[in-house]
Amino acid sequence: MKTMTCKQLGGACEQTFSAATFEEMAGLSKEHGKEMFKKNDAAHLEAMRAMQLLMETPMPCKIGLKKKKQAFDALPED
Repeated sequence: MKTMTCKQLGGACEQTFSAATFEEMAGLSKEHGKEMFKKNDAAHLEAMRAMQLLMETPMPCKIGLKKKKQAFDALPED
């Protein structure tokens, strides 16, 4: 298991997530984002807007995702 924060994954807070794989980590982050969207959390909504802009262009999106996966892979096991 490895641990990352919402902020490390492109979000807006220090909430932590623990997962065995990057894909699982991304899923936890996505669920957290949905919760914050429902709460209309301003900081998370701004982070989501920034992420949406990044996703509009495939190459920067792939590079950003690759960097987050590399950061996950480089983390020590909990």
